Amino acid sequence: MKKMTLVCAALAAVLAFTGCSKSKVEINSLADLAGKKIGVQAGTTGEAWVQDNVEGAQIASFKSGMDAALDLKNRAIDAVVLDELPAKAIVERNPELTIIHDSEFANNKEAYAIAVKKGNSELLASINNTISSMKKNGEYEALVDAFMPADGNIKIPAAEGTSGSKVVKLGTNAAFPPFEYVEGKNIVGFDITMGQKIAKNAGLRLEVVDMAFDSLIPALQSGTIDFIAAGMSVNEDRKKNVDFSETYFESEQVIIVRKSR
Repeated sequence: MKKMTLVCAALAAVLAFTGCSKSKVEINSLADLAGKKIGVQAGTTGEAWVQDNVEGAQIASFKSGMDAALDLKNRAIDAVVLDELPAKAIVERNPELTIIHDSEFANNKEAYAIAVKKGNSELLASINNTISSMKKNGEYEALVDAFMPADGNIKIPAAEGTSGSKVVKLGTNAAFPPFEYVEGKNIVGFDITMGQKIAKNAGLRLEVVDMAFDSLIPALQSGTIDFIAAGMSVNEDRKKNVDFSETYFESEQVIIVRKSR
């Protein structure tokens, strides 16, 4: 009996050391995130929101939402905070996970826009003209229907051919469906098709450059890329470093958790 007691004590010590627990983690709203292990995508507004608003949060930053979701499935973290549409794509592929909406997020939606280097007014005007034109002539609505269909069956439009003696480089993070992601050998998505239209209207040849999300603004500032189309939310901190186009989409943050058993 004494030996069994010692074994149990040793096992309890191991569980405590590794952070595992028999206690069930219940997360049903933002209020339940306090003190929890929360996964976020590095450099995103979700990461900033958790840092600023969740008391005692143990934040784990990942290169992509899917990487965070894998750690959630493996019980290394308790929840993931991510933009709604990429979160939906993750949950569709991982049925043991589910999404929680919160009125705090729903009432404070984020505006997506395209970013250019500070002072690049010529490119910014061209981008705004394309966005405005797409909204007027029905191309924008068609793009929404293609990548965000009601039935969930995405139909990737044929690539817009771009040509010209000058290359314009679109920086993105191809891990954010349906805005940018890898399909076969190609980077596709809502933002990529929009980028193709921007380049075509400007008479430029488009090159897509994939990189970590938190590297995009430094790359723009250094001239490695010419504009960012990556489901990037407009906020005051980013506006200090880049110039934003007009808004082309609104989204909200959500919480991904494991389904209750």
